[in-house]
Amino acid sequence: MLSTLDDLRRFAVARNFFPPTTLQRALDRMGFVQADPIRAPARAQDLILRHRVKNYHAGELERRYATLDIEEDVFVNYGFVTSSLQALMGERGKGEQEQREKGKGEVLRTRLLLEFVRERGAAHPREVDEHFSHGTVKNYWGGSSNATTHLLEEMHYSGLLRVARREKGIRIYSAHRNEVQPKPGKESGVPTFAAVDAAERRARVDALIDVLVGIYAPLPDPSLSFYVRRLRYAAPQWQGELTAALQRARERLSHAFVESSDWYWSKNNAVRGAPQDSVRLLAPFDPLVHDRARFELLWGWRYRFEAYTPVAKRKLGYYALPLLWRDRVIGWGNLSVNNGQLDAKFGYVKSQPRDRVFKRELDAELDRMRMFLGLEP
Repeated sequence: MLSTLDDLRRFAVARNFFPPTTLQRALDRMGFVQADPIRAPARAQDLILRHRVKNYHAGELERRYATLDIEEDVFVNYGFVTSSLQALMGERGKGEQEQREKGKGEVLRTRLLLEFVRERGAAHPREVDEHFSHGTVKNYWGGSSNATTHLLEEMHYSGLLRVARREKGIRIYSAHRNEVQPKPGKESGVPTFAAVDAAERRARVDALIDVLVGIYAPLPDPSLSFYVRRLRYAAPQWQGELTAALQRARERLSHAFVESSDWYWSKNNAVRGAPQDSVRLLAPFDPLVHDRARFELLWGWRYRFEAYTPVAKRKLGYYALPLLWRDRVIGWGNLSVNNGQLDAKFGYVKSQPRDRVFKRELDAELDRMRMFLGLEP
């Protein structure tokens, strides 16, 4: 039974760090890994996976992407989802009525672009832009971007396209493997997607909540609500189902009242024993530290991601990695590679543990980091 914050801390650490396994099995177990392009000293997805995959090296996910049963897509954030999770999220594509309401020009552009990508098998945004020269559109940040790139991103999100691979970080698109072809006689040539009945919608939304709880639990009630609301990005077509689904989740998940809040986790998660003597440097988006509100409740201090914070206002550093010792996040590390050598600087909430075991395990973690980055010992 989880009845104290100490219990919750031990449980959170134990269930997050399962025994390292193969890359595909780790992805299958997690369902979703958040992505981030910053490399300091490696991308977030690699920093997350290195604790969960045997002998993992930076960049391995991208190198092996085409051979893995995963897709780049949106869940609660952008990242990598298993094909089974993507299928569970359903089709975000426009229904027939919405297609009829779209402007003819937009429908035509979508159809022509889809045909272009199909013919080539895979297409670089630059190649698409050179072929169509659609001009520019205003993007979400107020700047300007190629209209073809914007349309490619929309078609990717709606399920018409997939990311086949990346070249120097740029998405290369192909037609989706599970693409639904248009019905004979349809003028638009753009696939439409069948509706899911009420019972199926309810079952799928409940299953999506189970996935996110499996990744981020144990969750205090406000955090559970926060993550469930973010499923509007995974399945916008079912956004109206989320309020009722949240209430069902509160009723069916395991829970306990601790420190003025109800906490929730999956019923099939067993509570494990004492924490191991180990040090881990975590990605800012690792499931253990992802929810900043929960972080403060469990570890008793405020962690902030400061990559986009002005230098003068940073307190932890550009890309501070939370430092986990046993079952406590006790500080942070800023790591960089200079002249082929790993440079590590640490900060502590209180003070560095004087325990010789901590020093030994910190050195071991830095050795693992060097191996992960492909550096000389």
